[in-house]
Amino acid sequence: MKLAEFNIVDQAAAHAALRPCIDISRWVEAVAGARPFSSRDELLDFAAQAANPFTPGEVEAAMAHHPRIGERPTAASTEASMSRSEQAGVDPADADAAEALARGNRDYEEKFGRVFLIRAAGRSAQDILAALNQRLSNSPEQEDRIVAQQLREIAVLRLEGLISE
Repeated sequence: MKLAEFNIVDQAAAHAALRPCIDISRWVEAVAGARPFSSRDELLDFAAQAANPFTPGEVEAAMAHHPRIGERPTAASTEASMSRSEQAGVDPADADAAEALARGNRDYEEKFGRVFLIRAAGRSAQDILAALNQRLSNSPEQEDRIVAQQLREIAVLRLEGLISE
C-alpha cells in the first residue's frame, strides 16, 4: 500500500492494514490515529514509539499470534505470510538445526511460559539458536523487556514491508 493511500483510507481499513504487523489495539489505534504522515520515515519512527511500553497483557495477547521459530505457519493470512518470509533464513531441511530449535523452544517455553520470540528476518538458524540459548539465562523480567522490544522491531519491520512511499 502506498503511504498516500494509507493516509486517506478510513479507520477500519487502516486498522485492518496494521493488525498483521502487530495485533495490539493500542498500537494500531495510535498509528492509525496519527495519520496523515508526511513520509514513510515519519510513519516508521512514530510506529517504533507508539504504545511504548507495551503492557504485559498486550505482549501476551500479541504473542498468541506468533509461531515457534522453525515452525512455519501454513495459514493463508497476511501475518502467516509475513512470518514465513521473516523465517527464510531457517532452512526446514536442516534437520540438526530444526531439532536444536525445537529443543530450545521447549526449554524456553518451560522456563518462561510462552513461545520464544525474536526478529528472525535476516538471521540464520544458527544466529537465532545462539540468541535463544543466550536468552535462556535471562530472568523473567529481563526477558519481558526483550520480548516487548522484539515485538516493536517486528511490527516496524512488517510495516516497512507493507507501506511504500
